[in-house]
Amino acid sequence: MEMVRVVSSAMDAVGYDKDKQRLFIKFKQGDTYTFCRVPESIHQGLMTAGSKGSYYDNFIKDKFDC
Repeated sequence: MEMVRVVSSAMDAVGYDKDKQRLFIKFKQGDTYTFCRVPESIHQGLMTAGSKGSYYDNFIKDKFDC
C-alpha cells in the first residue's frame, strides 16, 4: 500500500487499502494512524477536500476504530 503525500497543515501522507478498507494517515507530528472499515468514498472525499484537517474532524475522527 502506497502512502501519498498531501498538502495539509495537519497531515503528511494518506494511504488506503481498498481490499481491506483500511485508511492510513500520517500526521505532521509523526504518528501514523490506521482506520478500519472505511468506505472508498470517505477516502476519496479526504483526498479531494479543500481542508483535509476539517474533513478528518467531521468524517473520520472517532468513527473508524480498528
